[in-house]
Amino acid sequence: MNDKVNVLIVDDQPAKLLANEEILRDLGENLVKASSARQALEFLLKNEAAIVLIDVCMPELDGFQLAAMIREHPRFQKTAIIFISAIHLSDVDRLRGYEMGAVDYVPVPVVPEVLRAKVKVFAELYRKTRELERLNAELERRVMERTAELEASNARLLQSEEGRSLALAAGQMGSWDWDLVTDEWRWDEGQYHIFGVDRESFQVTLENIRAMIHPDDWDRLQGVGHGMTRGERTLQTVFRVLRPDGNLRWCTGTAAASFDAADRAVQVSGVTIDITDRKEAEEHQDLLAREVDHRARNALAIVQSIVRLTRATSVDDYVTAVEGRIKALAHAHALLSDSRWHGADLAALVMEELAPYRATEADKIEIDGPSVSLQPHMAQGLALALHELATNAAKHGALSSMAGKVSLTWQSRPDLLVLQWVEIGGPSIEPPSARSFGLKVIRASIEQQLSGKAMFDWHPAGLQCTLSIPYSAAMNHRQSNATRERTHKESVAAKAESGQRVLLVEDEALVAMMIQECLTECGHSIVGPIGRASEAIVAAKEAEFDAAILDINLGDGMAYPVAEILAARGVPFVFVTGYDADAIDGRFSHVPILQKPIERHMLQKVLAPGMNGSAGARGDGSAASKAQARHSGSA
Repeated sequence: MNDKVNVLIVDDQPAKLLANEEILRDLGENLVKASSARQALEFLLKNEAAIVLIDVCMPELDGFQLAAMIREHPRFQKTAIIFISAIHLSDVDRLRGYEMGAVDYVPVPVVPEVLRAKVKVFAELYRKTRELERLNAELERRVMERTAELEASNARLLQSEEGRSLALAAGQMGSWDWDLVTDEWRWDEGQYHIFGVDRESFQVTLENIRAMIHPDDWDRLQGVGHGMTRGERTLQTVFRVLRPDGNLRWCTGTAAASFDAADRAVQVSGVTIDITDRKEAEEHQDLLAREVDHRARNALAIVQSIVRLTRATSVDDYVTAVEGRIKALAHAHALLSDSRWHGADLAALVMEELAPYRATEADKIEIDGPSVSLQPHMAQGLALALHELATNAAKHGALSSMAGKVSLTWQSRPDLLVLQWVEIGGPSIEPPSARSFGLKVIRASIEQQLSGKAMFDWHPAGLQCTLSIPYSAAMNHRQSNATRERTHKESVAAKAESGQRVLLVEDEALVAMMIQECLTECGHSIVGPIGRASEAIVAAKEAEFDAAILDINLGDGMAYPVAEILAARGVPFVFVTGYDADAIDGRFSHVPILQKPIERHMLQKVLAPGMNGSAGARGDGSAASKAQARHSGSA
């Protein structure tokens, strides 16, 4: 019973082979590694294996094909096969895996305890199966010498043992038997545990079981029972258990029927597996995947805006400017990634952005300030602003002169972060053109995206710049009057423009600048852009405009309250988002969507007269036009 068994690990990546070997080393089994399907088959032709761990994605033969070939060999028709996959498998993929003979599925990253537990269970099952085979052979020899009564007793013992063997297939399991002749139920401890009831006080009856099954799942379970009465010998289904303490558990149930000589079902045995943890892990993985997708699309939208908005007199200057701005974002992203997007250290961000200018003469730049952790949206906006200040200083200011110096200090107040950028010793400077893209980036990043204030003093001796950034949405109340006055002025000024007046709500400064530039080129006038939900609500109620573009996920909340106001006013609007369309609130499923990064022609199309062209945003002209018509009618 304690002899080592062979555990075959199949993966084309040496690092993953080594990792899985290390995870399973403490089990004390004989671990065999194969880096390809061919090596795995060669080993199996000469040796037994209790468990085969297979990576789904491999060259030549994938995991599914290898499992099918293993199952074709009579010797391995009952060998435990577990798939390990770094990709998110759909239900169809899992069904295909089970059809190929898999008994379980482990997602990557692998949880060592889970993998060890599964392999340990199958190793013990393999040893017990081998022991049962030996005992069966012995029993068969003795059966010939014993009476018919002993044969019947042995048959019942084997039947019960097979049911218990199934219950050892994985953790979080329970087994049960239902005698259809006597209506007697038998549960093991695992079954009582899954249902959250006590063996001493709970009476196992069909009605008591039904009381703890989710109402939406009972009909499906009844269908399994009816299938048994029609002669189906094995059935499986998923259902939910409502425990007496209110806890909900997801379960997979497998049932197998036994029939008498007249082919009538006389007993049903089954296994219940609690899959709640797996279900929650899959849902969490889905959520993470959607969030990663959202952040990636937002990052691409910002890069797209940098590429479109950057101006230069030569190709080399253009490439340098674009690379510098993208690198500034990359620095902020790297710091946020290191902290799992909880925040970025301000000092580290400053050092990253100014490192190229401190490499040769560190004393040219003085840096001083307390420890401050920046929220993700603050880190990205501030990184761009610091990059533009440093680039301007290197081209025209203190960093362009041997004698020039820069001082960057900051103070952290209860609700405000204040940064002071001071240049001295450089050439005499003059205020830049109002069309300076760098100046627009700084103002948009600090004032629009972060609801702060950027103040410039273009002193001949050197630039002095003060950046004031509020820490939280507590500034919303103080800004409301200013927001109301600004949006009113913008809407009044927009009346004199040709084209449509468009309310633009977008919290990424560069993306907003790109959209604004594109719409202005098309003859539209902009109310905004506005980067906060609280300000957008004020504008939606009080400003005058013909249409609106709403980024769904804003810095201080969702844009759905703004959408409700627009719908009530009868103003057509479209959503802009980095999320998939199915993540949109069902109330607004009819509203056209522009996914980031945004294509220029889609912006032009979506704001055709009366927003009739918004249909193109979903890729189905007629359907989306009808959807927009429904929206306008309901509003």
